[in-house]
Amino acid sequence: MPKKIKYGTIFCGRTNVFLERTKVKPMADHNKYYVVTEKAVPDVLLKVVEAKKLLETQKLDTVQEAVDAVGISRSSFYKYKDDIFPFKEKTKGENITFILQMDDEPGLLSAVLAAIAQFHGNILTIHQSIPMNGVAGLTLSVAILPTEGDAAAMVDNIEHIKGVHYLKILGRE
Repeated sequence: MPKKIKYGTIFCGRTNVFLERTKVKPMADHNKYYVVTEKAVPDVLLKVVEAKKLLETQKLDTVQEAVDAVGISRSSFYKYKDDIFPFKEKTKGENITFILQMDDEPGLLSAVLAAIAQFHGNILTIHQSIPMNGVAGLTLSVAILPTEGDAAAMVDNIEHIKGVHYLKILGRE
């Protein structure tokens, strides 16, 4: 059973944000996710999250206005915007939408769907693009059941399926 954190906000970020800073080479092509407390996250990343929130809530209209408001450069925003986002402690009972790119091979889509079922996810929507150059794009919305399921483990499992090249979480509700 995961340990509850009493204070602070939890953030989730892809390892390549921290890899560049520490000059550590990734061991695989798959992204790894870490949950860290807010105090462990560098200020620039927290400001990126704040700028994204200003844009998403339409309090500010442009990226330039948002980065000026939080005190970071546009290049920092664009460098990290896809690598950090707030992570709610309660990931069960929520919907997750993600995209992935995978080889156009028989049985690969079935393997992805089996991984979702293994972690007790219900597929809400699914769209697969027509494969181009042997690679297909897939967009999925998955409901994580409130009493079961582990979104982080599901994503990790899908990323390690042979033939899956890229996975990005687009949103959570």
